[in-house]
Amino acid sequence: MTKRKRLTTSEIVVFAMLGALLLIGKILFEPLPNLHPLAAFIGVYTIVYRAKALIPIYVYVVLQGLITGFNVWWIPYTYIWTCLWALFMLVPRNIPQKHAFFLYPVLCALHGILFGTLYAPAQAIMFGLDFSGLVKWIIAGLYFDLIHAGGNFATGFLVLPLSNLLKKITNKSYR
Repeated sequence: MTKRKRLTTSEIVVFAMLGALLLIGKILFEPLPNLHPLAAFIGVYTIVYRAKALIPIYVYVVLQGLITGFNVWWIPYTYIWTCLWALFMLVPRNIPQKHAFFLYPVLCALHGILFGTLYAPAQAIMFGLDFSGLVKWIIAGLYFDLIHAGGNFATGFLVLPLSNLLKKITNKSYR
């Protein structure tokens, strides 16, 4: 039987701050529709902290709910960001940096373009949409998903340099 590692005090503090940084990034960019650094930050956290990156992600999700209210829009947040985390977890740890530099923005953009589609099942269940209504809902939001993908692609170029910096700062290999 394997022994579970407990979080250290410093990890708890760092993960709380990283979750708050996600919220601050979202709030600062709110005047711009669907443009924010969340995908890039989640990519960075996942590259550096791997499975533990879920902690700051869910700190953000809970903070977002506490500040803006736990309403129906919040329910998909409980899984949408985990999908992005999973995309980054699929990338091999030893990927060459020249490949990572281009792959990370593509993963961020993919999450942006799929955001409405990932959101749709919860909307369908909560509002009683049939399959046709679900497809219409996705198509109606496609324009915003394209903007979201473009913004995520642009900020995705920060993932590699920021993850390298965070690795140096933490001086740990969470691999």
